[in-house]
Amino acid sequence: MTTHTENDAIGRLQAAMERGAAARPRVGGFPYLAESLRRAGVAHCRMAVPSNAFLYLTDHGHVVVQGEPLVTGFAVAPSFDREGLIAALRADQAGETTFPEFVRGCWSAGIVWYDVDTAARTCTYYGAGGESYTEDYPSVVLP
Repeated sequence: MTTHTENDAIGRLQAAMERGAAARPRVGGFPYLAESLRRAGVAHCRMAVPSNAFLYLTDHGHVVVQGEPLVTGFAVAPSFDREGLIAALRADQAGETTFPEFVRGCWSAGIVWYDVDTAARTCTYYGAGGESYTEDYPSVVLP
């Protein structure tokens, strides 16, 4: 049974995602979505790449969003490829890929999960062997 508080957390997250999507430009749009999430009380957004599952840690409750998994059954995790990850990031930042294409690019580059810290304005990408790569993203003003 879903409680009022749980519905509130989900509703706030959905509204923040809609506001962020409406404000984000085609090129360099991620910081707008992240700022909308931060304003709505999302401290961290964690993405398990092979399962395509998000965990949003919010002031109003934690919310899981399950997408279409990239992997089912057994699979070997690709090796961490820093250059491949950076190429996937730059293509996404330039508006050249859709979000599903970006996630597939992360997986191909050996990323098994990533964490967005909305207070620090960072996104850290992790490989299966503990490797990591962190990028800062800029502060933006939402319209």
